[in-house]
Amino acid sequence: MTRHLARGLLVLTALSVSGCAAFSPDSGMTDVSDLTNQAINKDVAFVRTAEGTGAVEARVRQLLSRTLSADAAVQIALLNNKGLQAAYDELALAETDLVEQSLPPNPVFSISRISGNGASEIERQVVGDILALATLPFRSDIARDRFRAAQLRAALATLRLAADVRRAYIRTVAANEMVVLLTDAKATAESTAQLAVKLGETGSLNKLDQAREQVFYAETTADLATARQTAASTRERLARLMGLWDEGLDFRLPSALPSLPRRPLALPSIEADAVAHRIDLQIARLELTALAKSLNLAEATRFVTLLDLAGISRRTRDPEGPPFRERGFDVQFQIPIFDGGEVRVRQAAETYNFAFNRLSERAVNVRSEARDAYRAYRSTYDIASHYQREIIPLRKIITEEMQLRFSSMQVDIFALLTEARQRMASLRGAIDARQRFFLAQADLQTALNGGGAAAAVSDNPTTIAAAAPADGGGH
Repeated sequence: MTRHLARGLLVLTALSVSGCAAFSPDSGMTDVSDLTNQAINKDVAFVRTAEGTGAVEARVRQLLSRTLSADAAVQIALLNNKGLQAAYDELALAETDLVEQSLPPNPVFSISRISGNGASEIERQVVGDILALATLPFRSDIARDRFRAAQLRAALATLRLAADVRRAYIRTVAANEMVVLLTDAKATAESTAQLAVKLGETGSLNKLDQAREQVFYAETTADLATARQTAASTRERLARLMGLWDEGLDFRLPSALPSLPRRPLALPSIEADAVAHRIDLQIARLELTALAKSLNLAEATRFVTLLDLAGISRRTRDPEGPPFRERGFDVQFQIPIFDGGEVRVRQAAETYNFAFNRLSERAVNVRSEARDAYRAYRSTYDIASHYQREIIPLRKIITEEMQLRFSSMQVDIFALLTEARQRMASLRGAIDARQRFFLAQADLQTALNGGGAAAAVSDNPTTIAAAAPADGGGH
């Protein structure tokens, strides 16, 4: 009897092993790479060997050898940022959980010998967890969903880093452009302040006008110092995100932000696109599916929570008689007298309902975020375009006309300098408007694909938001 039970246990274990998951060659990075490439058209690498490290370093050196574009900065960060590599390590750990959950429990073999009063007893046991074997397919299926969610979280971390790098790049280039503008303005203001002092000494300029020129110089000097500090801080943040240090800190950036595109994007179905492509919502859907499967598992194991089958072989030796063998089996299980499993089932059901409602809330928020991001994108484009097409050309005309009038002695130097200050204010506004547009463009991509700070998803399945269908249907 014991031999048959042990054989049956081994057969059941062998059948379970046949469906076990195995470690993938790349720890699941293929799907992460595909998602990243589809969203932002960039390469990713999980560096775990010396050869891989060398290849990444060579690619980074190649990208740093020329003036960085925003796309090049993003690519360097995706290859070189160690925090992102840590996120990929978490994916590799998630794969170990998948493999572990797909393996049947190891059978336990024990042997004991008891002797005394001239007699000895030898007992052998093979114990297997039948319940764990029976629920193995359910647990494996849930583990696969969890691993898929881990892949999506790694992709989400990749997109978040890419968005952060792009924003830092835009702010750094805009800050550098502002420094150049304010440096020229300071030189002009300094000359004006010195001229005002000389004119004041001759009595040609009153104290009020002198003070106005001097305070403009002082304010411009303070603005320039602030702009330089901002440029230095944003550059350091960009370097951190790209994972650069030592010699890599000498990277070159363009002197100004690029021109605006000829026309803005038209995205009539932006809400549906966001709900369909947001990676944080894909994670949420998988977590909700895993919760549903966990609920089914809880119902399947409601009354029997522990079942061990032990095959026993016992041999007793009596010094005064021939040895004899005892065979049999031992079954252990809990009797649901006080808790029949209703609590676990209710907890699973309420957890699922909680997650579904949070998920539906998140879907509504995603639609709102997409609409708001597109409105910000269009409005900042219109404002920056207005500066580019209307304000700056008009300022140029005014400057040229003022210079002609100054040459013909129709206006004095201070009227010309007053106009120069106004033109500088317009140029500062134009730089700020272009920076806002390109930041809004980055935020729009984030709203469509995920990766923003507002789109962060908790690892706890009970706090994840899930998307309702794009057509607004319920569950």
